[in-house]
Amino acid sequence: MDFSITGAKIYYTIPGINFPITQTIVNAWIAMIVIVAVCIWLTRDLQVHARTKRQIVAEMLVNAANDLIKSNMGEGWSGYVPFIAAILSMSVVSSFMGLTGAYSPTNDLNTFLAWALIVFVLITYYKIKTNGIGKYLKSYTEPIFVMAPMNVVSEIATPVSMALRHFANIVSGYVISLLLYAALGAVSKLLLFWLPGALSSIPVLQVGIPAVLNVYFTCFSGLVQPYIFCMLTMQFVAQAAEAD
Repeated sequence: MDFSITGAKIYYTIPGINFPITQTIVNAWIAMIVIVAVCIWLTRDLQVHARTKRQIVAEMLVNAANDLIKSNMGEGWSGYVPFIAAILSMSVVSSFMGLTGAYSPTNDLNTFLAWALIVFVLITYYKIKTNGIGKYLKSYTEPIFVMAPMNVVSEIATPVSMALRHFANIVSGYVISLLLYAALGAVSKLLLFWLPGALSSIPVLQVGIPAVLNVYFTCFSGLVQPYIFCMLTMQFVAQAAEAD
């Protein structure tokens, strides 16, 4: 059985600047619209004391996000609740889009590289804010000047490794599902070779099993990997703010 793994399709290229509008961009906007719509629905007609299940769920989500920030970054970092919640919700919704047959933005490495770039900017900002630009630049020459190139690579490698880890874990589940699907088709032919005509080509083992595995990988990666990415983001940013 032949199968292939392709990247996001290009729907349109903006003339002049040659900027491609891909499946990743379109579906990312769809995911953002879904998230905004859910937030508006959950927070509609809020009361001082929760009287609806919608408001109870909304308050639970907000409290969970606040507790996550407080336990990993400490007091005084409540301003990062929207940022971390946005990454978590965007990654989860994007990953779960794959269950509908749509192209998931989390299948594109560019998505994670964009998030990693934001994290890199935040880490650099807090290091400069805490120690000053002079001490920040000097840190690249420690312990000795010849280590400067390695220190630069190490600084860049932190967010890049975060992006690659997130991307690789999500895509690996998709690849494993495809490989199993192809293998089950081949095993089906071996088991039914004795049947006459087209009956020997019925891929009986491809019914159900790959779908269950795909749901497992999507749910597992779609929930665990965003959490790990956000945990690392919070730790790196908090450490940068405390750097001496």
